[in-house]
Formats: sequence, C-alpha cells, structure tokens
Amino acid sequence: MWRIGVVCGLAAGLIGLCGLAPAQNHPNVLIEEFLVPAKQTGIQLYVRNKHIEGQDAFGAERTLLFVHGEYPAESSFDLPVDGMSWMDFAARQGFDVYLVDVRGYGKSTWPTEMDAPSEANAPIVNTETAIGDVASAIDFILRRRGLARLNLLGWAWGTAIVAGYAAQNPEKVRGLSLYAPLWLGNPVLTAAPPKFGAYRSITREAALEHWLRGAPADAKPKLIPPGWFDAWWNATIASDPVGAAQDPRTVRAPNGDMYDLLNYWLSGRALYDPAKITAPTMLILAEWDQDTPTYMAEALFPLLKNVPRKRLVIVGEGTHTIMLEKNRMTLVKEVQAFLEEDAVH
Repeated sequence: MWRIGVVCGLAAGLIGLCGLAPAQNHPNVLIEEFLVPAKQTGIQLYVRNKHIEGQDAFGAERTLLFVHGEYPAESSFDLPVDGMSWMDFAARQGFDVYLVDVRGYGKSTWPTEMDAPSEANAPIVNTETAIGDVASAIDFILRRRGLARLNLLGWAWGTAIVAGYAAQNPEKVRGLSLYAPLWLGNPVLTAAPPKFGAYRSITREAALEHWLRGAPADAKPKLIPPGWFDAWWNATIASDPVGAAQDPRTVRAPNGDMYDLLNYWLSGRALYDPAKITAPTMLILAEWDQDTPTYMAEALFPLLKNVPRKRLVIVGEGTHTIMLEKNRMTLVKEVQAFLEEDAVH
C-alpha cells in the first residue's frame, strides 16, 4: 500500500511515514504521509502534508486541509500538471498544507462492503460518516502543530463535508473555502427513484464525458491541456487496484454521497445550517459547472449570515473540474488571495 518512505513509528495508534522527500520539480517542498485512526476501530485515514523545507512552525492562518469530492484527494489536489500541483503552490507560499482521504477513497481503509458486489449492500460512506473522518484528520493536525484551528477547503461533495464540520465546530475553523459548493438543487424527476448499491464504478470514458458536460462544443477540445486528463485518470485509477483489474478498467467510489444528493440536497433538505458557520468563507466555481451550478452558490451565499467576511467568485471558461483545466491558476490564485488577506507572514 505504501509508496513513499518506510514506517518510522507507531504511537497512540498513529503510523507515520519517514517521507521527508523532495516533491516533484520542487526540491524545497517536503512531503510527509500518515495513517490516522478514525473514530471507528479498524478504519485508518490517509493524510498527506507538504511544507517548505526547514519550516515546521505554522500559525492557524497558514494551515490548510484539502477535502475531496467523489475522487481521491491525491489526484484532485496533488497532481503535478504543468510542473506543479495545487498543494505545491500553496506550500510554496509558506502554507502547511494537508489532504485527507475519507474511508473508501485513495489510501484510506476501504470498507468491507466494497469487497462484495455493489448491489449486495446499501450505500456506504455518507456525509455524516465523512465529517467524522475529516474531524479525526483535523484533530491530528491540530495536535501535531499545537493549534486551536485551521483553514478548510472542500471540492464538490467535500464542500458539504467541510461546511458541515464548520457548522458543528466553529471554534476549530479559521477560514472556509468552498470550491464548487453543493447546496439545495432542483430535483431530478424520474419515474422511479434510482436504487443505489454500496458503490459505483466509473470508466475512463464516463469520467471524461461527465467532466466536459456543460462546456460549449467549440470549447471542449481546448479545455483540458494535452496529457492532463490522462495524468489524472492514471493517478486516480492507481488508487483502486481492484477496479483497475476489471474489464473495462474502473475506479470505484462509495455511493453515500449520491444517496445524500438525492434524498437531501435534491429533495430540499440541507445537511447543515449555514448560519452556524462563523469563519470567513469563500464560494468559488466555474461558469460551466453542471454538477453544482451557479444557482446553488448564489442561493447559499446570503445564508452565510454570521461570517465576518465572505466572497462569491465565478471563474470564466471552466467546468466542475476547473482545477485541472486551462484556467486552473485563476481558481488557485483566487483561493490563495482569500486565504492570505489577513494571514501573518
């Protein structure tokens, strides 16, 4: 399972990897990897950290955790395209940057239900479970650095996770960035509601088709720079050796998020109260996003009634996955500017 380093210690149920090694193309950015125990026995959560070499003291204002959506955190936030990942960029600005995989994704524990056919079990890993996993990762980071709070960034389903956590634990969240924010949506009317199994299996072709959905036909050929989709797919499918061995090759993902989407968000029932969020909050998305359309962010924005500072940014010429498209740096720099507005250098 491990790709970097060797096991260097075992304390209080935490396995740390001696992975202080240069990140690709950035010799002064160091990486460490950990397995953090979840609240449930037998579940361990993969956490990755990047920071500038020689720096190991950070304030809350420069500590950031990325939380993924339906794909693993590594291929979402730490994929080096054009020589640099989003995590690399933030680390080079002097941030202590982390990512976490909730159970059923990436290098975290995969629930036993994923060893059986999908239809054998009900959907697994819902938003409540994911919030609990992220809470375990946050507690680890805060203990490790001696902090009381930190910044959170979520993508898509990850925005429901981090916003839900922020509403439940306002004292631990210094800032909140919601990229492609999920909120109440227009219900999808079908003759019969779909029945979800424990997980879904996504092929390369389906992933690409879904990615480009919503972009104008004349924009699609130039939206993703050459080689970037293949790099993302290869990194993503490497996280699921079982799915990669299937024909056709697939990457599997728990269906708890899809169950929540249909039974809560698209049914007019929110899973958190925005009024309970008290940290500065940014909503950012791209104009062609069909998964979390602009109307969701526009409806959520005025409900953030108790935040000291908030911002809504719509980036032009991009989809739900703009972080890996030609205009990715507009997204990255807008988020970075928001994080640094009152950060201490």
